[in-house]
Amino acid sequence: MSVNIGTFDRALRALIGAALLVLAFGGFAPALSTGAPKWIAVAVGLILLATAALRLCPLYAIFGIRTCKR
Repeated sequence: MSVNIGTFDRALRALIGAALLVLAFGGFAPALSTGAPKWIAVAVGLILLATAALRLCPLYAIFGIRTCKR
């Protein structure tokens, strides 16, 4: 699979992923501090960070979307 995430998309994913992890583990958002919402936020945050690091989004590949220059 080839790279399909551009620079802006990558930075946005990393920022949102890190923010979700901080909110889940930092206790800043009571709605995300316990239970299922916390672990959903952690899972989504990790997925966003992983796709940003790898510059590859499987959903983009399925739908033929590319946000990077060829």
